[in-house]
Amino acid sequence: MTVSNGNGNGNGTANGHDTARRPLPCGIYAPTMTFFNDETEDLDIPTIKRHAERLVRDGLVGLVTMGSNGEAVHCTREEKLAVTQATREALDAAGFTSTPIIIGATEGSVRGTIELCAQAQLVGADYALLLPPSYFRALMDEQAVYDYFIGVADGSPIPLVLYNYPGAVAGIDMDSDLLIRLAEHPNIVGTKFTCGNTGKLTRVALATNAKTPFAEGSGYMAFGGMCDFTVQTLASGGSGIIAGGANVMPKVCVKVWNLYAEGKREEAMELQKTLSKGDWFLTKAAIAGTKQAIQSYFGYGGFPRRPLKRLDKARVAAIEEGVKEVMEIEKAL
Repeated sequence: MTVSNGNGNGNGTANGHDTARRPLPCGIYAPTMTFFNDETEDLDIPTIKRHAERLVRDGLVGLVTMGSNGEAVHCTREEKLAVTQATREALDAAGFTSTPIIIGATEGSVRGTIELCAQAQLVGADYALLLPPSYFRALMDEQAVYDYFIGVADGSPIPLVLYNYPGAVAGIDMDSDLLIRLAEHPNIVGTKFTCGNTGKLTRVALATNAKTPFAEGSGYMAFGGMCDFTVQTLASGGSGIIAGGANVMPKVCVKVWNLYAEGKREEAMELQKTLSKGDWFLTKAAIAGTKQAIQSYFGYGGFPRRPLKRLDKARVAAIEEGVKEVMEIEKAL
């Protein structure tokens, strides 16, 4: 079964809204960090802009605002929109007017999610990344999850990328059958597989004829959700990577992707080993650790909002040492 996804990427219309939408290219994306003032925890808009520009200058093909790494659960709707607008302004000012922005727009209701998607479009978001609803976990069977996404897709003026991350939604893990069924909707244009299940990614990519560096396919995007399986995503027919580690070592992430896409697969696999080793230190230390790695190597980063803990000096030093090998490569690229 091949799902045709005619709406997805590029110019067209979404639910009656004329668009000149930025396409989603194959390659590396980052779910950008949201930076705060160390004392007040207010948004640090200048640093948010600086970071966005650095990532795209270093080769990323798109950005995700208000994802898990962006502390979406710590931000108000107004802040989510402000961060997205600031990111769009930074990219446009730097000449990256064609770089797409995906906003994490999950809310608890269909109505609220559609509202946020509509507001996000006005401030520069091109697509929305959505988790399944999970607050009323016992009531969220497969049909309820399906109905949520279809309801949002019917009403959203921007296309949707589904976000399969069981750890963030009380264990809800969408299987390939459900994802393939949802992909039949013309306003659902991709899935991010933070579950790490490359078999599932393979099945969905095959059924949807997903876009790859080697073929345009249907335009559907099958994203790996961490940089530590970049080569595996490519081998599985994937379209891109949305990876927290790309906030810290974007050039290495891009290099692995490009080596494989250019047919230099042995080189890609060797560099992937170093990338995976370094990324594990960031994965274990989560948002606080990623921010501190940015602080150590780029001079900004700061801390997450409470209740997430600030790391002590010993932990920061351990992270810095853990990513040292991959960061030496990053700095040399």
